[in-house]
Amino acid sequence: MSKLFERLIEKRGFSDDYINPRYDGLDDPFLLPGMEKVVERIKEAVERGEKILIYGDYDVDGVTASAVMSETLCLAGAKAENIFIMLPDRFADGYGMSPKLIKRANKIGAKLVITVDCGSRNHDIIDELNTLGIDCIVTDHHELGENLPEALAVINPKRKDVLNQNLKDLAGVGVAFMVALALVKNGLVKSGQEKWLLDLVLIGTICDSMTFSLDNHILGYFGLKVLSKTRRVGLKELMKKAGVKNLNSEAIGFQIGPRLNAAGRLETADLALNLIQSDLAPGAAALAEKLEELNKKRKIEQNSAISDIKEHGVGEDPVIVAVGKWHEGILGIIAGRLLEEYARPAFVLSEVGEGIYKGSGRSFGDFSLAKALEYAGGVIMAGGGHAAAAGVRIEQNNLYAFREKINEYYRSLNLKDQKKYLKVTPDLEVDDLSELNLDFIEELKRIEPFGMGNQEPIFCLKKVRLHDVRKMGADGKHLRLDVVDKNGKFMKLVAFFAPEKWLNLLPEEQEIEPIITINENEFNGVRSVEGRILDINML
Repeated sequence: MSKLFERLIEKRGFSDDYINPRYDGLDDPFLLPGMEKVVERIKEAVERGEKILIYGDYDVDGVTASAVMSETLCLAGAKAENIFIMLPDRFADGYGMSPKLIKRANKIGAKLVITVDCGSRNHDIIDELNTLGIDCIVTDHHELGENLPEALAVINPKRKDVLNQNLKDLAGVGVAFMVALALVKNGLVKSGQEKWLLDLVLIGTICDSMTFSLDNHILGYFGLKVLSKTRRVGLKELMKKAGVKNLNSEAIGFQIGPRLNAAGRLETADLALNLIQSDLAPGAAALAEKLEELNKKRKIEQNSAISDIKEHGVGEDPVIVAVGKWHEGILGIIAGRLLEEYARPAFVLSEVGEGIYKGSGRSFGDFSLAKALEYAGGVIMAGGGHAAAAGVRIEQNNLYAFREKINEYYRSLNLKDQKKYLKVTPDLEVDDLSELNLDFIEELKRIEPFGMGNQEPIFCLKKVRLHDVRKMGADGKHLRLDVVDKNGKFMKLVAFFAPEKWLNLLPEEQEIEPIITINENEFNGVRSVEGRILDINML
């Protein structure tokens, strides 16, 4: 272990279990209340040959969770023709269990409905299923209401009687995988077969921005290994189309995830599900191409909306509330961009019907959107989600009241210094560039994947000399810097869409202290370490 890696794990406070993850170190799935009932009911359904309807969600977590649950049931002995997946339409159904599933369950003759990534607040739908004699198992990770729905079992790590914090951080797909693990422990699934599901667990967990505490780290660590040799033809075609070179957290979060998400944002999440489940290369390639086109369309609409919002201004309130007529599938992305640019929580609302507005919010620090929406409950039609991401539906005549309520709640918290949560803070200072070598890149893989709670390591290069400056790209908006340390060791640094002040740097061998992350670069068969510039301290 290099001295630099030792310094990093000491700074992060990582345990030996974290830097040497063991698959058998995962928490017992039976720590989730109700899991015994789930195992028993699935066993009954398989033995009786019952039809099972899986109801998911339209985002990456919901789609991957649906596929994981479906494959888990098959591994447990259910026949493929008895398993049905229903994903909601973002535009017609919204989040949660749609009343349409009642009709679908009746039509196919389902005796069991299993939700993934939703269902914790859908009491009315579950009550109706009960009336019809259809059992319902909820697997979810969203915040619960005061009372649990009257389902056969509610597997949700956010339950008050779940005491393990690692479990509380699971994504919807992570909860679905815990069902698979429980079936393994009860001998209904052959041990080891479930590991092939970990590529989907990894993708869903990263794309849902879940915290990488120990369970998620173990799932993600082994998920990366499974994804590198995935059997899924569709994922292979998607990665080829996306130009994925280094399979890491960044590739999943910025290349794979957005393309899978584009399906549910602009058309139907079934496209992403079909890609994941595709067995044939020609069909998978066509689906990958379709998702690529949708992702390009998403970028165009997103950039147009951002320009529109900037033109009209965002006001001075602590929480931005932008209202307009934009594609509802990109509202969350726009809210995230506003948060990044203005360092404030943001809601973005768009008209989706006569007098009805739908919105998405993004937050950070100590301001919880889930709690804010509870506070504004009297002026919204529906809403909910996590602390950092949430959705809402509002009548037009309550838009002003919503803006006032949300900001009233923010001010009532008397929050101080929230921008510290967005500040780029280096993990370590490095004055010898030779320490940032390919062996160190390999060591970093022991603590991947990176994400919430385990951010990609950040380094401050101490007193390096600026040797060369080059603008890159057709429009010259990207930047390459060559820097050299006190020992004469060179390193290439890059910045995409660099600020004007960086682009105007002159190669006069002045000293600077760049704040960077590092990654492996390969060009013409030569591997090297490259830095990605986050900030530059001028000396």
